[in-house]
Amino acid sequence: MIEKFIMAGSTPLHICDSQKGDRCIVLLHGYLESLLVWEDFVPLLYKQVRVVTLDLPGHGISTIEGTEHTMEFLADTVVAGIRALGIEHCTLVGHSMGGYVALACCERHPTLLDGLVLLSSTPNADTPEKSENRRREIALILAGKKELLSRTAPAAGFAEENRRRLRDYIEDLTEQVLITEDEGIVALLNGMISRKDRNEMLHNTSVPQLFLLGRKDNYIPIDAAEKLVAAHPQARVVWLEHSGHMGFIEEPEVCASALLDFANSNTSRS
Repeated sequence: MIEKFIMAGSTPLHICDSQKGDRCIVLLHGYLESLLVWEDFVPLLYKQVRVVTLDLPGHGISTIEGTEHTMEFLADTVVAGIRALGIEHCTLVGHSMGGYVALACCERHPTLLDGLVLLSSTPNADTPEKSENRRREIALILAGKKELLSRTAPAAGFAEENRRRLRDYIEDLTEQVLITEDEGIVALLNGMISRKDRNEMLHNTSVPQLFLLGRKDNYIPIDAAEKLVAAHPQARVVWLEHSGHMGFIEEPEVCASALLDFANSNTSRS
């Protein structure tokens, strides 16, 4: 993997690129993460496809652009970065918040995508309760109490049965929260609060879709996940039977196999 900064339009973007492969998978990380979260997952993919990871603006070491990073701004930045790398088509994989960005990419730049993968993510807008929870997180950050967030958020992403086995990953994610800039966290929270519902877009787009969902996800409970699947019969679905919200860490081989099968099946669109 080659690590570098590129200009995505006017925004500097931190990326890693395996550079080799006729097909390409682009991985978008979630909230309070960075491209580092994919480090052990990428080797399961890059022998078969080109893999690109990046720090979404506001997280990792990409830049912060104001007090709100809308999903549309993030999508346009991601697409500008993909095109700057000379990539004409890709399968776009969004984990959690990265899924919200991927959905905006699909709406705004559908011809770029061979496929769209929502990994522990949904096309739904925030409920009023969820928006209020995000506003409480913003207040926590502005009060200088980010360490409280770091104590709870990383572990909650994993199924309880996996937390002991994957405690090193949880510690790494805890550290990631602590080093993420406060302004970036707030900008992304504001962007998630204001994002729109994209269920109708998913029904209307011709871009093939895959949902990768954890049976034991604390953020997308099983009843909500089953409703999502029922509402989108056009999408392929792979259930990660022993995963919470972090399936690519909890069941990496199953997750990688599903992504590669999906990416390979959609090459006719390119």
